[in-house]
Amino acid sequence: MPILKLKAVCKDYIWGGRRLMEEFGKTPRMERMAESWELSGHPDGPSVIANGEYAGRTLPEYIEGTGGSVLGSRYAQMRELPLLIKLIDARSDLSVQVHPDDAYARAHGERNGKTEMWYVLSAEPGAFLYCGFSREITREEFSRRIAEGTLTEVLRKIPVQSGTTVFVPAGTIHAICRGILLAEIQQSSNVTYRVFDYGRPGADGKPRPLHIPQALEVTRLDAQPPRCDFGGHLAACPYFTVDIWNAPREDVCGGESFVSVLVLDGEGELRCGGESMSCRKGDSFFLPAGSGIFSIVGSAQALVTRAGQSE
Repeated sequence: MPILKLKAVCKDYIWGGRRLMEEFGKTPRMERMAESWELSGHPDGPSVIANGEYAGRTLPEYIEGTGGSVLGSRYAQMRELPLLIKLIDARSDLSVQVHPDDAYARAHGERNGKTEMWYVLSAEPGAFLYCGFSREITREEFSRRIAEGTLTEVLRKIPVQSGTTVFVPAGTIHAICRGILLAEIQQSSNVTYRVFDYGRPGADGKPRPLHIPQALEVTRLDAQPPRCDFGGHLAACPYFTVDIWNAPREDVCGGESFVSVLVLDGEGELRCGGESMSCRKGDSFFLPAGSGIFSIVGSAQALVTRAGQSE
């Protein structure tokens, strides 16, 4: 069966809103919903298959049962989904944070580092993101500004609107700020070093923990602007290749990687291997590696993601 529909795992972090429930139909209903993990093999929230003979099984269970072959030739021996794809509703500011690279993460007991990208779906007037520093700073100034609460004064502020794409390599300090709804494609990692959280309390009424020593070790202190040219893709790096599709469109799911299809707007039909399945805003699908020609018809817009870097 080449088309697997996935059920998202939803998170209710303190900065979330209600748009994922009200506009994307995500369940269960919560007071707030910050993230929906649309493609995930991570232990903190694996996707569940919603259709066919594998219905009710987690995506990692399905992958393990195939010996990893559905991941593609690049990843079959890993038997572990290398990507995590989310929808994020930032009703208020997320913390200023940083993620480690693979070497640091694995040296400290984690599976992977975290390089990611954002694709903005909508943004309130004046909305912006932080990504990197506006100028090069020293480790001493970085530490001092964290202690003083003045760190945001030296962060690069990026105004955003619908369609803005931002690539965030591991080690880049960043924050998603209020009034933004976006899709995030990242390595399969849930390691976050929180640097600054505006002094606000967490769900337990206490300040959320910070991870200053780790952040001082992994953060890039230069002022390189975010990369934006990916040869026609929204993003392409050793971890993922992401494209935006407006139906009708078709391509091939080859043997080197699986394909993730996340429908961002509209509705239509996803076709692959002689099967077809209706799709609409908020639906997420997994196509096993080697599924062959696949297409989307109708009025749907979708993010199509492969693991690794495509030409």
